Amino acid sequence: MSPKRSAKPRALFLAGHPALDLLNTLPRVNDRLVDRLQTDEDVLLWLEQAGIPSSTTNKPEPLELLHAARALRDGIRSLVRKRKKGKRGDPSILNRFLAAGPSYPKLVWNKRNKLKVDIVRPQKTAEAILAPVAEAAANLLATADFDLVKRCEDEACVLWFLDQTKSHNRRWCSMELCGNRHKVAAYRERLRD
Repeated sequence: MSPKRSAKPRALFLAGHPALDLLNTLPRVNDRLVDRLQTDEDVLLWLEQAGIPSSTTNKPEPLELLHAARALRDGIRSLVRKRKKGKRGDPSILNRFLAAGPSYPKLVWNKRNKLKVDIVRPQKTAEAILAPVAEAAANLLATADFDLVKRCEDEACVLWFLDQTKSHNRRWCSMELCGNRHKVAAYRERLRD
C-alpha cells in the first residue's frame, strides 16, 4: 500500500463571484491573515476549483504565477474597496491583466454532431492565465449593484460576497462560519442578561 498524499484543502467558494472568491484566498484565521496561495500550484488548483480553465503547457517561471495572482488579488481588493466607498480607484493593475488575455471564439463539432463555440485563450504568461479572473472582476466592478457586494459583518472576518439572496439581507460570509458564531455569542449574551 502506498502512502496517501495529503490533498490540498478545497478553497472557500462562498462569495458567489470569482473575483470576490479570489479576494477570499486571504482570510483571517485566529486573528491573523493567512494566504492560501503559497505556490504556483496553489494558484492552478484554485483556478481549477473555480472552474476557470488553465493550461500548464506553457508554464511561467517559478513563482511568477503566484506573484501575479497576489498582485491581481491586491488590485481587485483595492478597486472593490474604492467602488464600495463610491470613490475612484486606479484600474492599471487590472487593465494589465485584461490586456494580456486576448481570446477568440472557435467553432467545434462535438461527438454528437452538434456545434458549439469554445473560447480559446492563449496562456503564455501568468497574466494571460489569470485574465479570466480579471475579466470577471472588471464586469463586477462595472455592472454589479454594489449595495449587494458586501463584506462579512463579523468584525474579525475579512471575507467578501455578492448577496444573491432573494431578500438581499445576507450578513455573513457563511452561516456555518461567522453567522453561527454570531448567533452563539448572542445566545450567550441573552443568557447572561
